[in-house]
Amino acid sequence: MAKTSIRVSCLSALLSPVTYAVTDVAIILIVWFGAVEVNVGGMKTGDIVALVSYMTQILLAMVVVANLVILMTRSSACAKRINEVFETKPSVTEKNHDKIEVDESAPKIQFEHVSFNFNSDGDDELSDISFEVKRGSTVGVIGGTGSGKSTLISLIPRFYDVSSGCVRVDGVDVRDYSFKQLRKQIGIVPQQSILFSGSIRDNMKWQDKNASDEQIIRALKIAQAYEFVSKLPEGLDARVEQGGKNFSGGQRQRLCIARALVKAPKLLILDDSFSALDLATDAALRKALKENTEGMTVIIVTQRSTTVKNADLILVMGDGELAGKGTHRELFETCETYREICLSQQSETEAVK
Repeated sequence: MAKTSIRVSCLSALLSPVTYAVTDVAIILIVWFGAVEVNVGGMKTGDIVALVSYMTQILLAMVVVANLVILMTRSSACAKRINEVFETKPSVTEKNHDKIEVDESAPKIQFEHVSFNFNSDGDDELSDISFEVKRGSTVGVIGGTGSGKSTLISLIPRFYDVSSGCVRVDGVDVRDYSFKQLRKQIGIVPQQSILFSGSIRDNMKWQDKNASDEQIIRALKIAQAYEFVSKLPEGLDARVEQGGKNFSGGQRQRLCIARALVKAPKLLILDDSFSALDLATDAALRKALKENTEGMTVIIVTQRSTTVKNADLILVMGDGELAGKGTHRELFETCETYREICLSQQSETEAVK
């Protein structure tokens, strides 16, 4: 691709000057020898003018041909790349399109000796991870940058398939679900808070087109977004620019959380979605989630120890491995990685409260 681009650039740089040079030399020769012929009476002046006019028209045609050669070369390279994309087969495919009966008595999520890597020849991004998440519980996933937190939760909605082991939702291997049945019960708020152009109401109805204003307002209140939305002149009809650029980072995060809550998913995954929130809003949001999401399993991925302090289960990630799991008090005493994270963000007195 790079070689083709360089070759096209060289052609583009040479063709126009060469074309103009050849044509100008031809016109000079016509005028030079034509003047001699006119002088001896062998040609008329009009013939010279006509020949020069013809050469000018030929010049324009040659410029068009030169540009066409460049265009065809670039198009050929683009066509090859497009065909490569079309010929690429997804690594994650549906094996079953039928609805599967789930085991309501089974844990909501089970990881059984899960390992994963993006490249089969590379090192594992996740290594031998096992844990269970009970229904209706709140789970915190904490760890340093690059520890594998986002990769871990991406295996639940089956954005990737495990290299070994098994991920189960409601007692069923995620690979046995259809995409629709699996992902319909999951609400995800990614790290990048992206809103779509339109209105706030349009964004809130993204997953449920039939959502009522009451459902939307309830979700906004839980996400601590209703306060600033209600102050907007247009309310729910307030304009949202592409990407939500007309809102602050914290406002975008709260609106994205509200959008995920509108359809009341059975499993809510918040992937570092509190990073732009101040501590007071963070605490109020966690309290509202606990009080208003009964029966909903919530997974919170974060780097703040205060965000997951009151979680029913905390998973501590370190270099793609599960460094520890348990409650805040248990991990603070037994897991060195978790203890270091806590003490780097607050005093020991505050951490043990």
